[in-house]
Amino acid sequence: MLNKVMLIGNLGRDPEMKFTPSGTAIANFSIATTERWTKDGQKNEKTEWHKIVAWQRLAEICGEYLHRGSQVYVSGKLQTRSWDDKEGNKKYTTEIVINQMQMLGRKGESNQPQTGDNEYPVDGGDRGPEGTNPGDTTSDGESISF
Repeated sequence: MLNKVMLIGNLGRDPEMKFTPSGTAIANFSIATTERWTKDGQKNEKTEWHKIVAWQRLAEICGEYLHRGSQVYVSGKLQTRSWDDKEGNKKYTTEIVINQMQMLGRKGESNQPQTGDNEYPVDGGDRGPEGTNPGDTTSDGESISF
C-alpha cells in the first residue's frame, strides 16, 4: 500500500506554530496549487487549497523560513481525522502530514537561507511524536486541530 502526496505550491499564509505540553513543535499552513488550461481558445484556471502539517524539527524550520507567498515543494501522507465539536457534532478534516519540504524560487526570495542545502527531510516526522493524539492540547491549552 502507498499513501504519498507530493505538491508544489505557494503558501496562503505564514505557518502557524503550536507546541505540545512536552515542547514538540507543530506547524500548520496552507498551500495553493493552480491548474491552468486552454479549451476552445478560452484560458481556464482552478486553484486547490491544501492543509499542511509538519512536526518536530521540520515544523521549526517551516516556521522560521516559510512565509505567505513562498513557493515550496512538500511531500508526505494524506490523513483524515475526526473529532466532536462542542455541540457533539462529528467534524472531519483532511490534511497532508509532511516529512519533507524544499523551498523553491530564486535565492533571496521568500527569506530563504543564503547558504547550504535548502532541502529538509525528516525521518519519521510524518506521524507526530510518540504518544501525541489528535485530541491532545498545546502548551497554551488549545486543542491540536488543524
